[in-house]
Amino acid sequence: MMYTVLLDKAKHDRNRFNCGIEALNNYLKVMANQQARKDNSRTFVLEDDKDGSSIIGFYTLTMTPIELKALPDKLQKKHQSSTSGGLIARLAIDERYKGKRFGEWLLIDALRKLLAASDSVAFPVIIVDAKDGAKQFYERYGFQAFRNTDNKLFITIADVRASIG
Repeated sequence: MMYTVLLDKAKHDRNRFNCGIEALNNYLKVMANQQARKDNSRTFVLEDDKDGSSIIGFYTLTMTPIELKALPDKLQKKHQSSTSGGLIARLAIDERYKGKRFGEWLLIDALRKLLAASDSVAFPVIIVDAKDGAKQFYERYGFQAFRNTDNKLFITIADVRASIG
């Protein structure tokens, strides 16, 4: 049974993690823990079940302002009083584990956590900044691009609830 846990710098070997994108590697090594301590974001890791210190992949969750004008008209009207959305700020898989659908598993896990959060603190959309060609990956799961930015995508909480809720 797979499940994510909060990043624990005493337990998880962040230096061995390499997803091939330096900015993501550095975030995990240097920033993730500080940001969690400041309550700015939460980073969840998927551990290798043979070696709990080894990180298969991670994602980082936080909140972000919604640019309402960049949403489709129908959603602008519906959510005109909303100011924030959930943000999957980062999502990465170690190169040693690529091609085994861990990315899909982590995305669904992140969506479940944000869906649960939205049940307590309402927000209408989940946003993702797709790094280096990851846009198609998110589009396969129902994310759509904002009008004005190619690599910034969103999915509504209602759609997440309908598909995995």
